[in-house]
Amino acid sequence: MSTIKEFIVKGEFITLAQFLKEEAIISSGGQAKWYLHDNPVRLNGELENRRGKKLHAGDTLEIQGEEYKFITE
Repeated sequence: MSTIKEFIVKGEFITLAQFLKEEAIISSGGQAKWYLHDNPVRLNGELENRRGKKLHAGDTLEIQGEEYKFITE
């Protein structure tokens, strides 16, 4: 079973690529396309592979056996 981690969204949103970089899942934004091609990511229960997808407070993301809940400060 996955654990739920909270991620604070600073501002209105964060893109999926920025999130992956901030969480050290990838080391550069350019890797996002390839990472998302090879690894399933679910945003609010739906598969998501767009690196520019905007993540907002209230969204949930499942990645690498972890679940992230996006919240505001």
